Amino acid sequence: MGSLKLKINENDVPSSKVSEDLLNTKNQQETALIIGNELLYTRLSAIAPVTNIHQRQFQFSAALCKRRKTAEEKHAIEYTPKKKNKPQMSGVVDIWRNMTVADLAQSCQLELEHIQEVMLYVKGAGNIDANARLEDPKIIKDIAAKCGLKTKIVAAPVMEEEVLKDRDVVPRPPPAPENLKERPPVVTVMGHVDHGKTTLLDSLRGASVAAGEAGGITQHIGAFTVELDNGEKVTFLDTPGHAAFSAMRARGANLTDIIVLVVAAEDGVMQQTKEVLGLAKELSVPIIVAINKIDKPGVDIDRVKKELSQHGLALEGYGGDTIAVGISALHGTNLDELTEAVSTQATLMGLKGEYTGPVEGVVVESKVDSHRGKLSTAIVSRGTLRKGAILVSGQAWAKVRGLFDHAGQPISVVTPGMPVEILGWRELPLAGDMILEVESEKMANSVLRWRANQAMKEKALSDAEAINLKRKEHDEQYQAEREKARLSGFYRRKQQGPRQKEATPDDGKPRINVIVKGDVHGSVEAILDVLETYDDNERCRLDVIHYAVGDVNESDLELARMFDAIVYAFSVNVPNKPTKDVNIRSVNIIYRLVDDLKKEINAKLPLVDVAEEVGEANVLQLFDINEGRRKVTVVGCRCTKGLLKKSLKYKVKRNGELLVDELSLESMRHLKNEVDSIKKDVECGLRLDDQTIELKVGDTIVCYQINRVPQQTEWDPGF
Repeated sequence: MGSLKLKINENDVPSSKVSEDLLNTKNQQETALIIGNELLYTRLSAIAPVTNIHQRQFQFSAALCKRRKTAEEKHAIEYTPKKKNKPQMSGVVDIWRNMTVADLAQSCQLELEHIQEVMLYVKGAGNIDANARLEDPKIIKDIAAKCGLKTKIVAAPVMEEEVLKDRDVVPRPPPAPENLKERPPVVTVMGHVDHGKTTLLDSLRGASVAAGEAGGITQHIGAFTVELDNGEKVTFLDTPGHAAFSAMRARGANLTDIIVLVVAAEDGVMQQTKEVLGLAKELSVPIIVAINKIDKPGVDIDRVKKELSQHGLALEGYGGDTIAVGISALHGTNLDELTEAVSTQATLMGLKGEYTGPVEGVVVESKVDSHRGKLSTAIVSRGTLRKGAILVSGQAWAKVRGLFDHAGQPISVVTPGMPVEILGWRELPLAGDMILEVESEKMANSVLRWRANQAMKEKALSDAEAINLKRKEHDEQYQAEREKARLSGFYRRKQQGPRQKEATPDDGKPRINVIVKGDVHGSVEAILDVLETYDDNERCRLDVIHYAVGDVNESDLELARMFDAIVYAFSVNVPNKPTKDVNIRSVNIIYRLVDDLKKEINAKLPLVDVAEEVGEANVLQLFDINEGRRKVTVVGCRCTKGLLKKSLKYKVKRNGELLVDELSLESMRHLKNEVDSIKKDVECGLRLDDQTIELKVGDTIVCYQINRVPQQTEWDPGF
């Protein structure tokens, strides 16, 4: 509380008048303004001269006075906070992909029975159970439209505990039998290299594929759909037959329902044919044998069937039920019989798949396109894939921006059993990894964080084992050195001379550094597998300092300059501008890459001394002659092979064993003449520089010369 004092001249201004003016004010603010104004006393005192002044006090509360705003407060901008829960617009409902029927009823604020009844009149609505998922947003819009509502597509709601806690995503449990529908079979064509696998697929789909392959050799897996004459669709996988692509062939076998084993009638069972038989037996996959090249003269089909029977494949007519069809992939002979056998086998297997629910699939191949970015070829095994789906594969994820078939044409829907090329990957997925669909990008990031954390834990465990092993070796070495120092005495323990360097010096061995850039992940993986077989590091080291999928870029060139490396561009583009200081090799066949690398290794190896035998002579008789006061021995010989030269080196053999390995001649005579060489079947006399050697009749004297020849690497990649 506060008090305000006001002095009023009661003689000149009546107190009743002042009290009346003050007390009759309409509100307290006017009263405070009247009392607070310093001019009030001046105006009242100007009415009459001040003669007698009496003081009267008026008590007012300071809380009743309004505080004036400062200049800062007057210009300040006031913000109204936004409301967190914005009311939904009338007649507009939120929808999202893969929402259930119950979620749609809750979003529309309608009864579940009402939504289910409306779904009966919507084409393609499918299952009306409360937990059934609606994958196509167009169908969800149609259902809401029949309810008189407008829709708005939003992200799927995620529970707070799910966002805060990272977790992994796993495939769904097996589907109910009533949810399964027929799907096309996935057929893998396998066999040995150059047995006609790609030519067979070329004839089946009527497109020239083999002509586009480098050297007629398939370098990666191709997946495409073929429509047979009876209207059925079959997905074919073309796996390489090259020995370097064993892992890729194994991935193809894991994806397949039926294996078509192509065997050339002229070659029969080869190494890769045996591998395919082993894979099929391990995975319990049925086999249909296509005996190719039956149009060539002199082929024996029965011989091929007997060889297959000997390797455990029971064919029809040889006590089994495996179908074997003789074909000619080049001329299209008996292809109808082969396709009919594939269709019959698929019908007997009763292949079915689930078309609803989140998508599941397998990455067949992945690559980097210079125009479209990161792409992956995949086969959908469950669910229906559409644009906008969020996919997770290994430690990569994608929001699908485009779907393309094997011909590069855009498609909108991919069902189980169909191959597809997916565009929209943030990182390149690895071939063979499983693809799983998640609800939102938040969920995808949560899964990737969880998987990255698990990978770090596994790496930490493996590193810990290596560290413990290294620490154990170091402790053993330290204990041995300490015990040795203890036994040697105090004064001997003192280090003499300068301290040794901790860094080990260069061993002086030749070294080759390599950078590998490939078109697809499978090709890079196959090249690295071949380089892993290199076992000649004792003579020349081979180091892969970098490998990746995609075109050769500037960072690769900088790395090559730094390490003096060779850049192998496997079916990828190289920079247009010339790079004189960087060695770039463009290759498209793995054979040529290995051959070129062998040449580089051989060029790095130093020259070695190789003894080349020039001629031989048999000792017929020994003569002792006097040369001045010295007694010398002359060997009477006959040249039996090649040529003897005085200037070359000689060695002596007795009964096939080497007696002396390096001798020189002081004299070579034919009759009485000194000569420089002796031809075959000519007798001569030889005087050795070392007279201490005791020769016998029947010994063999070999003339040889030392040649400096380049070394050859002993690396055998297995093909």
